[in-house]
Amino acid sequence: QVQLVESGGGLVQAGGSLRLSCAASGRTFSSYIMGWFRQAPGKEREFVSGVTWNGDRTYYTDSVKGRFTISRDNAKNTVYLQMNSLKPEDTAVYYCAAGTALSPRTYDYTYWGQGTQVTVSS
Repeated sequence: QVQLVESGGGLVQAGGSLRLSCAASGRTFSSYIMGWFRQAPGKEREFVSGVTWNGDRTYYTDSVKGRFTISRDNAKNTVYLQMNSLKPEDTAVYYCAAGTALSPRTYDYTYWGQGTQVTVSS
């Protein structure tokens, strides 16, 4: 069992940066693939980025490549999403998730946080 809590969201101007954190509780954090998803009003939840349990592979949706960086610190039971060069279209609620596959599919993630709002102004 894993419990996830996101933090670090907020309001930022276009071109700015934010770092999201996802704190996990439970004894098996290092066993899971960790991912970030986002959902804007009226849109489907979409995959943003994922990282394997040991950090050796990462996966990004095309729209954030070169701007976002995912990382994890298993000793701290925390996964991060560094977001640079933010654009208004990045505005969404961002969710972290723990799952069993480095995949863009929500189906492959078992545990979800409550989300943190990211708003990027023009």
